[in-house]
Amino acid sequence: MFTGLVEGQGRIESMEKRGGDMLFRFHPLFAWDAPEIGESVACNGVCLTMETWIPTGPSFTAFASAETLSCSNLGGLSVGGLVNMERAMAMGDRFGGHIVSGHVDTVARVESVRNVGQSRCVRLAFEAEWSTQIVPKGSVTLDGISLTVNDCGPGFLEVNIIPETWRVTTVANWRAGTAVNLETDVIGKYVKHLMQPYAGAGTAAREERVTMDFLRRNGFGL
Repeated sequence: MFTGLVEGQGRIESMEKRGGDMLFRFHPLFAWDAPEIGESVACNGVCLTMETWIPTGPSFTAFASAETLSCSNLGGLSVGGLVNMERAMAMGDRFGGHIVSGHVDTVARVESVRNVGQSRCVRLAFEAEWSTQIVPKGSVTLDGISLTVNDCGPGFLEVNIIPETWRVTTVANWRAGTAVNLETDVIGKYVKHLMQPYAGAGTAAREERVTMDFLRRNGFGL
């Protein structure tokens, strides 16, 4: 699990195709204490597993599966490119962002970046099916960055980027058309899943009372 608070950037040193998968070698551009083989690392918001650690550099390797490449922007990056990095959250750490799983839902596209005071307002477009899981003032993860949704609607959202985020992440490289990994709030996903059996229920179903028969039909052995 991650929090969406980017620790620093990493540079892609190599990309090697292995069938439909891709073996990446990343060079972290920030201090990395006590690396552990098998640990989870969010790279542009994608949860990857450290395969090897190379002390000289330093650098590490991680595989991205064909499925991961198909629903994220990792496959479209190139050697020398930068990614946002965050190591998995440790028990007892300060929790400053929101719950981030590292499982990207879809790729959004930057539509515009405009100055608003000292910050920037970024508008992104994506497939409208994901809009039901995004709410105003809710949380969203973009390329691994925990951000608050300023505005949203069918197929779009807007976020505000403060100067510090602009300075320490890859957001400064975003332009119209840039592909950005989007992960919606995991809590919203669970709520939507739990409510699906009741979606479109008729008046009779909504008015059903809790009776002994109702409890038996729903798994309570009374």
